[in-house]
Amino acid sequence: MKVKTLSMMGAIVLLSITGEVYAQKKEKEINDSNTPLHLLKPDYQTPYGAPTVEQVKATMDRVLNYLEGCTPTRVVNKNNGKTITDYAHMGPEAQVERGTFRLTSYEWGVTYSAMLAATEATGDPAYSNYAINRFKFLNEVAPHFKKLIEKHGKEIDPLMRQMLTPKALDDAGAVCAAMIKAQQKDPTLNLNQLIENYIDFIVNKEYRLADGTFARTRPFYNTLWLDDMFMGIPPIAQYATIAGEKQAHYLAEAVRQILQFKERMWVPEKNLFRHGWVEEMQDHPAFHWARANGWALLTLCEVLDVLPDNYPQRDKLMELYRNHVRGLAALQSGEGLWHQLLDRPDSYLETSATAIYAYCIAHGINKGWIDAMAYGPVATLAWNAVTTQINEKGQVGGTCVGTGMAFDPAFYCYRPVTVYAAHGYGPVIWAGAEIINLLKNQHPKMNDSATLFYQTEQTTNQPIFHEKR
Repeated sequence: MKVKTLSMMGAIVLLSITGEVYAQKKEKEINDSNTPLHLLKPDYQTPYGAPTVEQVKATMDRVLNYLEGCTPTRVVNKNNGKTITDYAHMGPEAQVERGTFRLTSYEWGVTYSAMLAATEATGDPAYSNYAINRFKFLNEVAPHFKKLIEKHGKEIDPLMRQMLTPKALDDAGAVCAAMIKAQQKDPTLNLNQLIENYIDFIVNKEYRLADGTFARTRPFYNTLWLDDMFMGIPPIAQYATIAGEKQAHYLAEAVRQILQFKERMWVPEKNLFRHGWVEEMQDHPAFHWARANGWALLTLCEVLDVLPDNYPQRDKLMELYRNHVRGLAALQSGEGLWHQLLDRPDSYLETSATAIYAYCIAHGINKGWIDAMAYGPVATLAWNAVTTQINEKGQVGGTCVGTGMAFDPAFYCYRPVTVYAAHGYGPVIWAGAEIINLLKNQHPKMNDSATLFYQTEQTTNQPIFHEKR
């Protein structure tokens, strides 16, 4: 009887324990009846939501600090590395000290423009000082290297030859545009001789098609590179701002170049540009390389910024800008980055193009060209994605190296990426600056788990309807 009682008691205890475990398991089960499933936290691979101004600035600072440390401003003896300070008596062995990136490359022209914009957005002079200090250095040593080039020719530092005797738009355009911007901010820089030298090459010496469109002789004669929209057009538009009585002439040339590129390079059914166009081809294959499309969109921003509101053809450029944004926004990946070939998801996700788009879209919102509600989330997601590619040192990863032109997808899909691809740094700083402007001008808020942009600050999760303006 006693054994039987103990057995019954054990069974009761076992049933009690089993019941508690079952109850706990049942309580932890999440289903449609006991949980608002739409509030479950997604497993985002990219940070989601609008960043703060402080977060953006911290990322930009990291990149700036890295660049300050790896782009020195010294003249050295290339044979022994010793510093040269007496520029007037230096010989053909003199060269600008080699850092990680070249101070006179077009990629660094982008970086200089970005640094100037970053100070405007943040109020931090460290950014513009980066550009201005390097322009002062280049301007100081330029006349001495010019004499050496005249005497010794190709023996002299190729970095300085690129600046003083440009042979392609890559050598001239982006740095020229940045110098004009810097000169307007600080007239004491006295960069006029360098600017005039660049403009003379761009306007009078660059190879062109019969109708005057900027062209190249590689890989075939009379080839258009979409990249050259940015390499050639923004400096002409910027020069218009200092050209006095000839302003109309330079504005007309900038607009003409854009429309002639559009005639050959624009693919309307996709709202994208092709990378290359060859005059002798019967068919014109369309490879929508991401960074080249970025250069085209950035060109539109640069020209629209200086074009008067009542300019007769401004509407055409604005329509092109808006259509391009529509085409790009439709192809943004779920990670926030864009693909190397925009319409080919089998190509890798690329950083520099994404940063350019983040800038151009945010800039369009800030200028009132496009709708913040539609495109604010696109720009902030793009910026968030870019930040995932920046390491603790401030190096920008995931950037495609310099790229020629091809007519097959494999060429683009297998271009290398490296933190030493200079193309990523200027766009990242520029994007961060414009995202800061966006956050100051707009009112992003999480609503029903989504990043949404409002015209006024929101204190409730209820939707606010705005009257049409």
